[in-house]
Order: sequence, then C-alpha cells, then structure tokens
Amino acid sequence: MFPIRDHNPSGRTPFVVYTLMAANILIFLSYVGIMEDTRLISRFYFDYAVIPARITDGHGLETLVTSMFLHGGWMHLAGNMLFLWIFGDNLEDEMGHIPFLLFYLLSGIGAGLIHVVSAPGSVVPTIGASGAIAGIMGGYLLMFPKARVDILLILIVYIRIFTIPAFVMLGVWLGLQFIGSLSSNPDQGGVAYWAHTGGFFVGLILSVPLWLKRGGTRFWNRTHGHPPHPEHKYKLSQSRIPRVPRR
Repeated sequence: MFPIRDHNPSGRTPFVVYTLMAANILIFLSYVGIMEDTRLISRFYFDYAVIPARITDGHGLETLVTSMFLHGGWMHLAGNMLFLWIFGDNLEDEMGHIPFLLFYLLSGIGAGLIHVVSAPGSVVPTIGASGAIAGIMGGYLLMFPKARVDILLILIVYIRIFTIPAFVMLGVWLGLQFIGSLSSNPDQGGVAYWAHTGGFFVGLILSVPLWLKRGGTRFWNRTHGHPPHPEHKYKLSQSRIPRVPRR
C-alpha cells in the first residue's frame, strides 16, 4: 500500500520541489555506474554518506547534507521522489520557495542527527532523502490533516485505488516507522527507521510557527483541514477486464 497522488494542486509552481527532484536524479545518475564496483562505491559512501561513528567523533559533518542527495538504487530513488512530489508542493506553496528549501534541509539534517544518536558507534553508511521527506510529511500532517490522498493497494491479484484522509495514511506510515525503530538494530544497517521517525517530528515541529501564523485551529476550521485551494477531481476509469458471473 502506497500513495500515488493527492487531490491538492498547489497554487503556484513548486520550483524547489522540481529542483530537488532534478538534483537527486542527476546526482544518482552521476554515480550509478560505479555501484557494482564494491571498492569504488564504498569509498564514495565513506566520503558522502552519514557514518554515525565519524559524526560522533566530530568528522564528516557535511555528510548530513550530502547524504540527502544519495540513493542506493532505482526503487529507493523512485519511492523518495514520489513522496516528495506528492507532499512537497503544498508545503512549498504555504511556506514560500526559500523557506521551504531551508525547511527541507533542516528536516534532513535533524533526521540524520537523530539517526546518529540512535547508533553513535555504527560504521554503516546511511544515505537517502527519506529523512527530509519524512519532515515534509510531518509538516503536511500538521497543515493539511484532512487532505485526500489516493492509495494504491496491491494484495496479490487484488489491485485497487482508493482515497483516504492524509492523517490516516500518514498516521499509519508513522506507526510503521516507529515500530521499525523499536524492533531494528541500526548498527546492522537496513532501513534507518529512527531517521524517518525523527525527521517526521522535526518537520512537524518546524511547521508549528507557520501553522500558528495561519491561525492554528482556526486555519483548520477555515480550510477544513485541506490546502486552501480547490481540490482536483480524478476520474478513475473502469477496468476493461470482463467480469465473470458466478454460477
């Protein structure tokens, strides 16, 4: 189950979201050719990925930023860019271009630091934009809790798109990350659940001043928990697969 779109087009062109997506894609293309070479990719990650033990020793602080633009494979990149595209434009619309860029970077740095605190002695490189994007999801939840999000559900042969409020989708996602945080061992690698969980709350907290400036709960009452723009109506075409009646 994963989101494929929301119903809330932004009121202006999200230039920062497009720029971040382009930067992530172009940077990935610049080194994807060495990913099969263990020596080269290990050296590359040592230079640019977050390695908690190095950060704990006071080295490689710049990797808290550079690691946000690296990905471990095509699916890793595609998933992060999908979430950025769905949830980023509305926050950029509300915050403005430069404040949104700063929000994105601070969310990613905060997520990286929380990951370091969760495993201060780990020598496993950590990469990905998911900490910063988790921050966007936290801000989206605070600003637009009732925005409608389309979810693609795949259960073996059952495939369906259905619409749920953002607070349900984001709440389930956060719950899964928190459970993963409690059950995983960050020293052994894998998904950086603490970075996801931490980044989400960093983004939520960073969005509080904007939410209060818009009126807090009055903003929710005025917009009914949706972005302050008319929502888009999608027409879902019926399946062309013929139905077989039961006998």
